[in-house]
Amino acid sequence: MSTAVAAAAAAATSSLSRCSSSTNSSSGNQSHHQSLIAAPVSPPVLSRYESQKRRDWNTFGQYLKNHRPPLALSRCSGAHVLEFLRYLDQFGKTKVHNDTCPFFGHPHPPAPCPCPLRQAWGSLDALIGRLRAAFEENGGQPDTNPFGTRAVRLYLKEVRDAQAKARGIAYEKKKRRKSQVQQNGSSQEIITMQGLEARSSTGSNPIGISSSYGCLGNNAGMS
Repeated sequence: MSTAVAAAAAAATSSLSRCSSSTNSSSGNQSHHQSLIAAPVSPPVLSRYESQKRRDWNTFGQYLKNHRPPLALSRCSGAHVLEFLRYLDQFGKTKVHNDTCPFFGHPHPPAPCPCPLRQAWGSLDALIGRLRAAFEENGGQPDTNPFGTRAVRLYLKEVRDAQAKARGIAYEKKKRRKSQVQQNGSSQEIITMQGLEARSSTGSNPIGISSSYGCLGNNAGMS
């Protein structure tokens, strides 16, 4: 009888041991699973160019939303893009001399003058390049891209030629080695977004564009 009792006790102890081991294993797996769920996923780090392109795209969308009347992207044309570029001119930082100004064609004026400030051609050209790419990345078709229309290309050419004469600067693309272009391509012609936010806070924003969109800065060598 005592032998049977001892055997039953041993069996119960073995069963409890297996149960405890299974419980510990299950608890460990659950804890590991929870730690995997709780681990934060780091978002991909965007390049300076990609970050700027995203801001430009969001800003243009806000511009269309605040347009009077509001304008859907599907109905946006080259004419609306030109309207946007002319609107940005009021926040420019590049002095463009009138043809009656004594400093017309002078690359380094010796004194200030009342000529207007405009967006530099290089800044506008870079902006249009990013918006053209963003349009197609967001589902737009190349043949309906308003940023690639002939009217926009002609406008940029006119701005370039007019500013070259007014400021006495010849805009010529320098030849660079392919490796240098690839290395620096993502960091060239990035528009700095500053200034418009301050203007918006003082109420000088007639169209009501988001204050997150700053003033287009001068391109390198175009101050």
